[in-house]
Amino acid sequence: MKGNKALYWKLCIAGVVLLSVITFTPLVMPAGVSHPMLFGMPRTLWSSILIYFGFVVLTWIGTRVYPGSDEEGGEEA
Repeated sequence: MKGNKALYWKLCIAGVVLLSVITFTPLVMPAGVSHPMLFGMPRTLWSSILIYFGFVVLTWIGTRVYPGSDEEGGEEA
């Protein structure tokens, strides 16, 4: 199980780096373009909201699979 945690942790890190890079590409921030619209919001806004949810999910997964955590023998604070 410990090997799986390390793999999942590295995948979370890769996902965060990928989302961070995508955030500043023309895919999300096109110059002078606000279409297509979705629910009255321009593409930049709804793309950023989706990326935000991706970060939240990756953070939640990262807290579960962090290789330094020891859930089985957890120390009480």
